[in-house]
Amino acid sequence: MKGVPNFVVTLSLMALACSVATAYDPAPLQDFCVAVNSSTQAVFVNGKFCKDPKLVNASDFFFQGLNIPRNTTNQLGSNVTLLTVDDIFGLNTLGMSIARLDFAPYGLNQPHIHPRASEILVVLQGTLYVGFVTSDNRLITKTLNAGDLFVFPIGLIHFQLNVRATNAVAFASLGSQNPGRTNIAENVFGANPPINPDVLTKAFQLDKNVVDSLQKKFAS
Repeated sequence: MKGVPNFVVTLSLMALACSVATAYDPAPLQDFCVAVNSSTQAVFVNGKFCKDPKLVNASDFFFQGLNIPRNTTNQLGSNVTLLTVDDIFGLNTLGMSIARLDFAPYGLNQPHIHPRASEILVVLQGTLYVGFVTSDNRLITKTLNAGDLFVFPIGLIHFQLNVRATNAVAFASLGSQNPGRTNIAENVFGANPPINPDVLTKAFQLDKNVVDSLQKKFAS
């Protein structure tokens, strides 16, 4: 990418290489298995319908445009562009995906989990305060600058916050072709149908009126 120091590019490539080596998805039994939406002109290999290898081409492994800044004009001031097997069919069975993270000044990538993947994040621009919470409720955090790297273990709540008055950009590699994402606040208070308020009132030790307000906010 234009303007990005070589050492940052190198770190990004290292992060991607590490994610392949530690991929969570089952290892493929062939060179590749490019996903298709139907069985027409496909073979059934390794539990998936795969595109006939003779019909595979470079476009199955290609995506263009991750150098373009994303729109961060929202309540959180962030935008995550996650590319999974649904976007790059060649990722099927390879156990990896990638994301671009854009942050407005003081923008937040809200607390969330990836149920099927660990994550390696590399900061390309700006300063991020990042962290995750362990299963025994211990908070592990770090402030990252351009060129710094941080690992988020699979299934743990984690977040990234831009702590500067300038934009920030990061890239993340995840160890699954479909890592999934659960936003803690949205999934708990915006569940459909709604979770019984008595459950949330007791679990979060909140007044019932506060719970009702949060459920209305996240349901809209």
